[in-house]
Amino acid sequence: MSRSLRVAVQMDPLETVNIDGDSTFAMMLEAQARGYELWVYPVTTLSLVEGEDKGGRVRARARRVEVRRERGNHATFGEEQVLDLGQTDVILMRQDPPFDMGYITATHMLEHIHGVGAGRSLVVNDPVAVRNAPEKLLVTHFPHLMPPTLVTWDTREILAFREKYQDIIVKPLYGNGGSGIFRIKPDDENLGALLEMHFARSREPLMIQRYEPAVRQGDKRIILVDGEEIGAINRVPATGEARSNMHVGGRAMSVELTPRDREICESIGPYLRDHGLIFTGIDVIGNWLTEINVTSPTGLQELDRFDGINSAGLIWDAIERRVLA
Repeated sequence: MSRSLRVAVQMDPLETVNIDGDSTFAMMLEAQARGYELWVYPVTTLSLVEGEDKGGRVRARARRVEVRRERGNHATFGEEQVLDLGQTDVILMRQDPPFDMGYITATHMLEHIHGVGAGRSLVVNDPVAVRNAPEKLLVTHFPHLMPPTLVTWDTREILAFREKYQDIIVKPLYGNGGSGIFRIKPDDENLGALLEMHFARSREPLMIQRYEPAVRQGDKRIILVDGEEIGAINRVPATGEARSNMHVGGRAMSVELTPRDREICESIGPYLRDHGLIFTGIDVIGNWLTEINVTSPTGLQELDRFDGINSAGLIWDAIERRVLA
């Protein structure tokens, strides 16, 4: 790299992250090791300003930060100041979902400065692609890789799907971390009440998928960088739990990529690369692709521990190539 990068990280409070598991923290440590200038800000301080001649179109109240792998003392902050985001080189959009109107609005604002050059900043991942690719919907563009799946508001369609496949998974379309996911077994009498509760409080459709028994052996998280797989971890559900997400007690284990895993990655890789989705994490159960995570993927630190690689370094290598290009 011929010069240091000025990097702004849009994220949830850094003060409360788990430094042994958080992927954003791993990326920040690697950026600091490379001599980059690090800033951090919450999305709630983001502003889009028009009709002024100075100060930048997109701004945030940000703080310089120094990070270290030291529990209870992992970050030292400078004074808060208004940062012209167009004068940074890279913005990491790393706030957690849900993918709601607040999230979508942030992508619109960052779109105004996304790019490389004067007054521009490379946003990772590309805010337009993120907006167009909520993870549970992007995957539907690759139907040959998916298990039987239904996205609908129509209760009659859901009941017909359940009649056909018997054992099903019900997911909120824009949730994250395993929140709100239910397994409905053939003898379960709660589906009607669950649908009533969901649609009484939400205008969003649900995603329904055939339950895959292979999840008992794990839900594989494969990390891709610029469309190329760099490794995977296996997330095994806790006893008595249908969900494998680590947020809800899933246990991370080492795993090798299968020929089918590589086929899936080769199928979706060009799309990810061409749309500026530099850091993504896909979920594979058995032989089936279930999600493509583009908003705030996780799993870097677990992957590094199992495979002995520097996954954050590989991501920054890809970012550097784009900035220099």
